[in-house]
Amino acid sequence: MSGVWLILPTYNEAENIAALVAAALPQLAATGREHRILVVDDGSPDGTGEIADRLAAENPGRVEVLHRASKDGIGPAYLAGFGRALAGGAELLMEMDSDFSHDPADIPRLVAAAERADLVLGSRYVPGGGVTDWGRGRRLISRGGSLYARAILGIPVNDLTGGFKCFNRRVLERLDLTGIDADGYGFQIEMTYRAIKAGFTVEEVPILFRDRRVGSSKMSARIAVEAFWKVPLLRLRSR
Repeated sequence: MSGVWLILPTYNEAENIAALVAAALPQLAATGREHRILVVDDGSPDGTGEIADRLAAENPGRVEVLHRASKDGIGPAYLAGFGRALAGGAELLMEMDSDFSHDPADIPRLVAAAERADLVLGSRYVPGGGVTDWGRGRRLISRGGSLYARAILGIPVNDLTGGFKCFNRRVLERLDLTGIDADGYGFQIEMTYRAIKAGFTVEEVPILFRDRRVGSSKMSARIAVEAFWKVPLLRLRSR
């Protein structure tokens, strides 16, 4: 086994990826585990993939790049990353945004919590967590989406739409990942729900979520709407 893999999905993150990798590597080292960063680039036209290749060449054995032909959504990108990391022997597999919305300094806390739980969530909506730099509308969509999913699915998780997570490999090995086709919020909700329904333990660790430093958000109305109608389907399928 080879410790913890941090999976970073990218599309047009040329302004962020080098700084993020530089910030994340020492935090991964601080966990005391073997570690690797896997950049999953969806054919970014801004040169993100080329920058990631340079970072991999500069950090052999610590940074790796998985190139995908085109933009296919964050859900499929993570699934591709999970497959590569599991094949590489990862014990813990982390999800994290590639735009500094999630603080790399929180990585050791999530990894430490993975000693106790099968799935760890970096949570904005537990005591000590929060969101900065967002307007009222975006806060309502995010918080409302989590509350809606929690009510429909009947699970005691406060932040179901967040994308800062740490999976034990046994969770991903148990779940049937081939049937997951949701993107964005829907993907995050489904992964956590399936883990809980399979009997795995979940712990929420408080984090402060910030708006991206540079570049534009990849979230869209389509992604939010998809999550809205797929949540009831998840509940129906599990009966």
